[in-house]
Amino acid sequence: MSKPLIMMFTKMYAVNYRCSLSLSLVLLFMALFVLSGCSQKPSVMTFDNAERDDIVWPAPPERARFRYVGQLTGEENFSDNPAEISFGVKIFRWVVGLVSGKTQPNILQRPQGGVVDESGRIFVTDVSRQAVLVFDVVAGQFVVWNRATEFDSFHTPIGIVQGPNEELWVADSKLGAVVRLSAQGEPLGWVGDEELIHPTGIARDAWRGRVYVADTKTHEIKIFDDNGKLIRVMGKKGEGPGEFNAPTYLHFVRDELYVTDTLNSRIQIFDASGKFVRSFGRRGLFVGDLPRPKGVAVDNNGLIYVVESFYDYLLVFNKKGELLMPVGGTGQGIGQFYLPAGVWTDNKNNVYVADMFNGRIVVLAFLGDGA
Repeated sequence: MSKPLIMMFTKMYAVNYRCSLSLSLVLLFMALFVLSGCSQKPSVMTFDNAERDDIVWPAPPERARFRYVGQLTGEENFSDNPAEISFGVKIFRWVVGLVSGKTQPNILQRPQGGVVDESGRIFVTDVSRQAVLVFDVVAGQFVVWNRATEFDSFHTPIGIVQGPNEELWVADSKLGAVVRLSAQGEPLGWVGDEELIHPTGIARDAWRGRVYVADTKTHEIKIFDDNGKLIRVMGKKGEGPGEFNAPTYLHFVRDELYVTDTLNSRIQIFDASGKFVRSFGRRGLFVGDLPRPKGVAVDNNGLIYVVESFYDYLLVFNKKGELLMPVGGTGQGIGQFYLPAGVWTDNKNNVYVADMFNGRIVVLAFLGDGA
């Protein structure tokens, strides 16, 4: 092809590209203008498969103790009422689709841990998304928070806990620090970036203003005050009481700190002063053993939940550390898990399990002894 022809086609492509871009921008601004004068009721969050009220543990004829509520996967949990969607919103969605093409759903990928705040918002850390994902039941929307600072993103967020002043504190293992976020997800600074090496789990004693962070690589629990000052360090590498081998997830409740001592295959419990109280768990091949424990949580009834990731179970123990029942097993079906990670509860007796390799949060409801 001759040089004049090449130049002609190049100019034609440039003109067409500019026209296409200009048209897209015009349409987008038109949609935003229309949308600015319209209102829309918020979406409603629902649990996928929530209609399956018949799935309980243990199975009949035994008395049910837990019921399957559903699962959280992402923006798919938020649905609009078509009759309530304004004309402006429809135009906006049409233009966004026209400009950007078909978009993929905004979903969980590798969830790790979570927490539920007083208003019912569910915060989930996701190491694959490198973000904190928010299921905002109040505003009716699914939000992604990926900023650890004004200019930096999260890398490997794992543990998350409610901090002082409605903040969220997130342990990011690769950043080697705890990231402070406002209630709206705005980065507020770091804690422990000079003291932490590989932080994973995090828990807080709100009464005393103490934040516990599991430093997995140093085999220690590091305690900070609410201002981010390191107060002291608990433990060292070993197998004895008060010693750790790769501690991961933490939970603080009723003046006790629960530590998942992962490579020692046990849960250790300490009082608020850091004194060893008791432990339970062992290596083994039977259901109820803890070859690879991960998440740990305690509900309002004193039940202890431990994620056993090697055999893909959620194990329920009583206050003495005695096994009450297992939930799960390897798979993708309802009530099954694939490399689960964290577990947490809310004030409504719901239990949340980060089913990591299935890319979902499985939600169970504790029915009580009288169910």
